[in-house]
Amino acid sequence: MKKRMYVGNLSYSVTEKELNELFVEFGEVTYAKVISSPDGRSKGFGFVEMAEEDQAKAAMEKLNQSEFMERTLVVNEAREMEKRPQRQDNGGGYGGGGGQRRSGGGDDLNYKLRQLRRKFK
Repeated sequence: MKKRMYVGNLSYSVTEKELNELFVEFGEVTYAKVISSPDGRSKGFGFVEMAEEDQAKAAMEKLNQSEFMERTLVVNEAREMEKRPQRQDNGGGYGGGGGQRRSGGGDDLNYKLRQLRRKFK
């Protein structure tokens, strides 16, 4: 039975090929993915799936807390992503946005001043 693992604290320069090669010594790797942000930069973690559960357990035992590319790896069983509560956008806060936007010189400046005062209360 296949077993998926989380691999954390990866070097930001690690490729999927290198991640695959790290785990292949323990058995057949069916999936290796380095998670990247939308701009293509690594987020420093990834997932590896192995064909057999006993191979995955051996890899977790051997590689967890081991050094790889000058980083101490965290390797454990992957969990399902937890549901996060949906954010409620009330138009305020540090994100700015929302609320009333008026065009025109004076009104717009007064609006910005009110927003700054609320922010620093």
